[in-house]
Amino acid sequence: MAIPFSYNIRNLWTRRLTTGLTLSGMALVVFVFASILMLAEGLERTLVETGSYDNALLLRKGSPSEVLSFVPRDQASILETLPEIATGSNGKRLFAKEVVVLVAIPKRGSKKPSNVVFRGIEETSLHLREQVKLIKGRLPRMGTSEVMAGTGVVRNFQGMALNESLCCGMKDWRIVGVFDAGSTGFSSEIWGDADQLMQAFRRPAYSTVIFRLRDSSEFRNLQGRVESDPRLTLAAKRETRFYEEQSEMMVKFLRILGLSLTIIFSMGAIIGAMITMYSAVANRVTEIGTLRALGFGRKDILIAFLVESLLFGFLGGAAGILCASLMQFFQISTTNFQSFAELAFGFRLSPRIVYQGMAFALIMGFVGGLLPAFRASRMTIVEALRAV
Repeated sequence: MAIPFSYNIRNLWTRRLTTGLTLSGMALVVFVFASILMLAEGLERTLVETGSYDNALLLRKGSPSEVLSFVPRDQASILETLPEIATGSNGKRLFAKEVVVLVAIPKRGSKKPSNVVFRGIEETSLHLREQVKLIKGRLPRMGTSEVMAGTGVVRNFQGMALNESLCCGMKDWRIVGVFDAGSTGFSSEIWGDADQLMQAFRRPAYSTVIFRLRDSSEFRNLQGRVESDPRLTLAAKRETRFYEEQSEMMVKFLRILGLSLTIIFSMGAIIGAMITMYSAVANRVTEIGTLRALGFGRKDILIAFLVESLLFGFLGGAAGILCASLMQFFQISTTNFQSFAELAFGFRLSPRIVYQGMAFALIMGFVGGLLPAFRASRMTIVEALRAV
């Protein structure tokens, strides 16, 4: 027969102070672990959701980012004749040549300059990025020095509000609109006319070419033809895959950092759980002897103390995940290692992170309670009752 589960619950409640301290330690470890994984998840989702699966992005072979890419005008003209390009409802081909440069703008509060993506677009660029919605002002007119700024730029940088001016590339750019692109990287960009941007920054070529595929399944054929064409020095990627690659380095760094910190912090939590369980064994010697005298075997005692230790892990993990979930209300900005531009993103909690956090908490509880449980199960009836 097994020891009732209510016995474990009652013992945890009886030792409320030590139980609370042990749970706090485990919850803190799980909170740190889950928060860093949520940070990595938020960054990855922000960049992946920036792209569209039906869009093809073409840039120079070997370029790690749009900023370092170079698409000559003659090659862009060749691409414009590709039969795979879709046509919009207005009869125009959904094809755009874009320029991407970095500009340094002072951040709010610290006033330290940070890089922001300045994207030169064409009219069709807006049809290719359906997640971009104008929320204030109006769209910039093509052929002028008017621009619109993403909500992340307006929120985090000085002088980027509606009707203010930005001086860069030896030119003043007037902000006539503010757009929201949801939780995508576009919200951290400034958009203006591509030709004006090329003139201001002395750019002789475009950075990328983007277009909507007529049929998404034609991408492989398109990729093979573009990359084997001797006239072209470009690589073709799905837009979603390109932005996924942009997040890989930073996401890997965050996950390694999270795992390293968690392992270090977990040592303290495991030791705390072990001390608590050893203390419980020492204070319940009489109970253990009584349980043995009532017919409960060594295995039953072992399981009872392991269950109690796993309860520590479960409750601590649940508390840590609950606290970490509140981080979803906050948004931060940091420099993306791949593009060296400022990117605003939020914490994202996923079922995988909940599973990983709870699994880690249960492992801490099991490891912390294993030795004390063995100690309790090895007590004989005579040894236990002699301590009365």
